[in-house]
Amino acid sequence: MTPKVQRAAPPFLQIADHFRAKIKEGELPQETKLPSIAEIAREWGVATATAAKAIKQLQEEGYVRSTSQGTFVDLGRKLTSGSDRLQMLRATGSGFRPGESVEIISAELVPAPAHVAKGLKVSEGDQVVQRRRVYRDDDGTVAVSTSWLSSELAEAAPELLDVGPLPKMTFGLIEDRTGRRAVRRRDVVAMYPVPSDIAEALGIEAGTQALTMTNQYSDQHGEPTEYARDFLGPGRELSAEYALD
Repeated sequence: MTPKVQRAAPPFLQIADHFRAKIKEGELPQETKLPSIAEIAREWGVATATAAKAIKQLQEEGYVRSTSQGTFVDLGRKLTSGSDRLQMLRATGSGFRPGESVEIISAELVPAPAHVAKGLKVSEGDQVVQRRRVYRDDDGTVAVSTSWLSSELAEAAPELLDVGPLPKMTFGLIEDRTGRRAVRRRDVVAMYPVPSDIAEALGIEAGTQALTMTNQYSDQHGEPTEYARDFLGPGRELSAEYALD
């Protein structure tokens, strides 16, 4: 179906939104070449300046790179937090940035703390899967990430309790085994004191305030599939860029 410009948002943002959504869903994988500016302008019925502005928007957000050969999907330098690894996985087939590695340090059933129980919609103290991993790159520790899933998912995917990487990460494994696809994510950024069991991996003193991002993932039915909290390493930051025109 030929895309049509709507009036709810500026045309360049509508075009950027269109390609961004396809990149996020993996319809346009890493290194896919986008149509030329002239082709986009013709297909959408807009001026070439508008099409160029849409591509520039995607560049600024870190979704594409442009060269003399054209514009290509490129998420390799964009994703820096665990919350975006689902997007990376679907777009590139890998949840890691170039030069990044992961070490799974635990995978076990634990009683759900209050904040986890609320996020997963279970009772406090119920058994839940807890997976903890350390992400590192050339500059050191990126983050210590802990994710929790309901124990019933371990019945469908017992690999969740293995201390080892999952071929498609938790998102892909859950989708393959249960058909539950993560389609929505809620993020909360906050400062929290670093627990003693995480402090050593971050190389800082327990109780030190650290930047965190907490994510709650929901499936196509609106039910939670995973709850996660990342403690970022020293000197790491979270950033976002938005167009205001």
